[in-house]
Order: sequence, then C-alpha cells, then structure tokens
Amino acid sequence: MELGNISQPVYGPSPEAPGSSTPGLVGMVHGFLRLVQPNALPVELGPSGMPALCCLLFFLSQLLLYEVGFLVCVAIGLVFIILVPLVGCCFCCCCC
Repeated sequence: MELGNISQPVYGPSPEAPGSSTPGLVGMVHGFLRLVQPNALPVELGPSGMPALCCLLFFLSQLLLYEVGFLVCVAIGLVFIILVPLVGCCFCCCCC
C-alpha cells in the first residue's frame, strides 16, 4: 500500500454515493447534509499578526458559523421534545 506524499496530499473528486439498494434514501441524506452544512470546515486561525486570543476568538466564531445548521436542528429537536409531551398533557387534561 502506497501512502504517497503525506505533506502534499492529492484529493480526488467529491465523495460519491455508495452503490446500494436505496439510492433515494442516500440522495436524501446527502441533500440534507448539504443543506445543513454547506460550507467547508474553517482551517485558518485568522489573519497573521493578530494576538493569540483574537485568533482563537476568530476561529471559534468561524467554527460556530460552520456548525450553525446543526445547532438549529438541535434547537428544533429540543423544542419538539419538550413541546409535544406538554401539549399532549394539556390536551388530555383539558379534554376530560
């Protein structure tokens, strides 16, 4: 097995959907992931010449922008986890 040049890796085309019996499901999952996280992972720490704390804050802000889609999905999930049982309980109690 050849590792090639580790310091200068050569990347191929973007990942392709694996051949499976459910191409519709695979396409739907890939579409959701592209919708939730359209940007690439930020690898820059910030402009050169900035103090270390400013570089860290810049990187964290870029990382939060990168993860904002997943954070929104988690927030919506938590709202549904709390809201659905509460509405169901109120409906059952008020109905009787």
